[in-house]
Amino acid sequence: MATEASSNRIGILVGGGPAPGINGVIYAATMGACKNNRELIGIYDGFKHLMTGTIAGITLRPEVVAYIHQEGGSILRTARANPTKSAEALQNCVSALLEAGITSLVSIGGDDTAFSASQVARYAKETMGIRLCSVHVPKTIDNDLPLPEDIPTFGFETARALGTQLAMNLKRDAATVQHWFLVMTMGRKAGHLALGIGKSAVATVTLIPEEWSGQEIRLQEVVDILATSILMRILEQKHYGVAILAEGILENLAHKDLETLDNVELDEHGHIRLAEINFLDILKQNLDRELEQMGIEMRLVKHVLGYELRCAPPNAFDVEYTRTLGEAAIDFLLQGGTDAIITLQHNQIVPIPYGEMIDPETGRTEVRMVDTSSYRYQSSYKMMARLKPEHARDEALFEQLATLTNLTCQEFKERFGYLAGAAPRPF
Repeated sequence: MATEASSNRIGILVGGGPAPGINGVIYAATMGACKNNRELIGIYDGFKHLMTGTIAGITLRPEVVAYIHQEGGSILRTARANPTKSAEALQNCVSALLEAGITSLVSIGGDDTAFSASQVARYAKETMGIRLCSVHVPKTIDNDLPLPEDIPTFGFETARALGTQLAMNLKRDAATVQHWFLVMTMGRKAGHLALGIGKSAVATVTLIPEEWSGQEIRLQEVVDILATSILMRILEQKHYGVAILAEGILENLAHKDLETLDNVELDEHGHIRLAEINFLDILKQNLDRELEQMGIEMRLVKHVLGYELRCAPPNAFDVEYTRTLGEAAIDFLLQGGTDAIITLQHNQIVPIPYGEMIDPETGRTEVRMVDTSSYRYQSSYKMMARLKPEHARDEALFEQLATLTNLTCQEFKERFGYLAGAAPRPF
C-alpha cells in the first residue's frame, strides 16, 4: 500500500509542443493553489531535469504569474524528454519530486506527456510504495483528443483563427501575383486544424488524411488531385489558388513513398519529425513535373503554417478555457483526486481516469478524427475546386480540361478519371 509523503507542495510542468493557452493553465493553477495555502512549484523544461534527479524551477506566486494568461508560449518552457524509456529515469523523477517536497504533480501536454506523467505516478506507487498524485491538463492545437465532437482542445481555436488570417493573406498574395501556394499545416494524425483553416479561409482545396479512411496515401494521388485542381481553376480564368494540406498526409504516406524522403528524423517518442521533412519540396517537385509533362506553366510556392501558431497569444475562448482547466486541476488534487485527465464537457469538469484514455501498450490516447460524413466536412468539400464523383459522367468537363493540356480527352480521362471514379486507379 502506497504511503503519503509528508509535504504538500504541488508541482506543475509542461511537455510536448507549445499551444496557445499554456500560461492560462499555469496562471489559474497558481491562483488556485495560493488561495488554498498550497505552494506551487513551476518545473522548467518538462521531465528533462527530473530524469537526471534534479529540479530546475520557480515558486509560483500571484505576482509572478500576473497577466501571463494573455501571453503565448510557456513561462516554464517545455521539452519532449521521455522518462518512460528506463526505470532509472522514472526513479529519478520520483526521487527529485519527493526531495523537493512535491507530492502532487500537474502536467500540461499531449498524449505523450500524459503517458509520462501516468507512468511516473505508477512507478512511485507500485515500485517505491509512495502515493504521488497526478493530474493532466490536455493540450493540442491538433484538436484530436477523444472528447465529444463539439468540444475543442485548448489552443485549437487560437491556432485556427491565426491560421485563417495567415491563409487569407496568402490567398490575396496568390491572386495578386498569380501563383499557387502549397500550405502544410500541423495535424499529425487528424485534419481538424487544416480543415478549420481551409474552410474558414475558403481555401481552393483542403486535403486531410481522413479522406483516405485510414488507407495508405499515395504521393502520386496527392499530386494528381492538386494538378487537376489547378486545371479546374484555369478553366475559371483563375491562375492562382491555395491548397491546404494536413501534415497527417505525410504520416499516412505509403511506405514505398516514404522511402523517397531524405534524412528522416525521429523525436524522443519515436514519431517522425514531420516539421523537419522536406515533404513540400518533394510534393512541389512531383507536381512541377506533372504540370510540365502536360504543358502547363504554373509557379508553385511552398509554405509551412506551423510554428507561428503554437506560441500565439490565446484568444478570449482559450483564455477562459485554460483558466477553467487550470483551476479544475488544482481542485481535483485538493479533493484527493489522482491519475486522471481533466476535461471540460458540457460546461462541467469531467476527470477521465488515465486507464480510460491512455492505452498502456502504446502510451497513446485514442485519436479523434474528422468525420468526413459530417455536414461540416461535406460543405467544405463541395466548395473545393477538384475532380469529384459527380464529374464522372461529365464528358464536356474532361474535354475542356484536356484542351488545357497536351493530352487527348481519352488520355486525360485514363490518367485522371480515377479521381472522379471514371477510370481505374493507374497505380
